[in-house]
Amino acid sequence: MSEMNSGFADDPSAMLEATFQAIGDEKMQTLPFYQAQIPVRACGFQRFEGQWVGCLLTPWMLSLLVLPGPGQFWQPRGVGEKVALSLPCGSVRFTVGETDACGQYLAASLMSPLERGVTASQMIALAEQTARMALAFPLAPQNPGRRALFGLGDRHARA
Repeated sequence: MSEMNSGFADDPSAMLEATFQAIGDEKMQTLPFYQAQIPVRACGFQRFEGQWVGCLLTPWMLSLLVLPGPGQFWQPRGVGEKVALSLPCGSVRFTVGETDACGQYLAASLMSPLERGVTASQMIALAEQTARMALAFPLAPQNPGRRALFGLGDRHARA
């Protein structure tokens, strides 16, 4: 069984970059929203609950992606099917995508098309920060009172 059917043992970033660079070169660069100054970049991919999670930046979009990790076997789904996943940042709605090189993956569009006038460094920083935030647990207020922990708060502050 090929690696794409059984999950990726190693960080899929290089494979994603090569795959989406080829897609850009072959199909996307003539479209009016293609921004040649933006590179194809896989940012912040790390394993979370056995899957690879990170952001993919291309000259036409920024998406949060999930790919199967080592030894992970995903149930085949229809391309375009929607799947909601709970991540530390909250519930995220993904769409099933597929390429020959990486098999099926889940993508949540964050920006498509990209805003005009953004620089490569701005978009790379945004992609890296977004990948980190997707897997960051929300912070609780510092030194919350016992009442705040239980959602009781101050009774006098309520209307």
